[in-house]
Amino acid sequence: MKPGPRSAFGAGILLASPAVRTAIGVLLAVGFLAALVFATLRESAVECEVCVDFGGEGVCRRSSAADRDQAIRMAQSTACAVLSGGVTQGLQCQRTEPRSVRCGD
Repeated sequence: MKPGPRSAFGAGILLASPAVRTAIGVLLAVGFLAALVFATLRESAVECEVCVDFGGEGVCRRSSAADRDQAIRMAQSTACAVLSGGVTQGLQCQRTEPRSVRCGD
């Protein structure tokens, strides 16, 4: 009879326990979620609303980002995605001056 696979840690029985595997999984998930929340809150320092007129229509969209310029760029890009009918129109829309820009911290 062949011996079973050996653990690199030398404690195969302990790590094979369902309770230990569950606890490790929960700790990893909590750590990941904490890092995700921290990164999200840190990045959302400025929120802007940008209103864009293009192709005879207008729309307003909001975005949050680490700085004002990035928030404006993201909000305008989102608004242009709604207003444009393709890549070329989307690029033209993003080059147009927004009708209004409002930002708050």
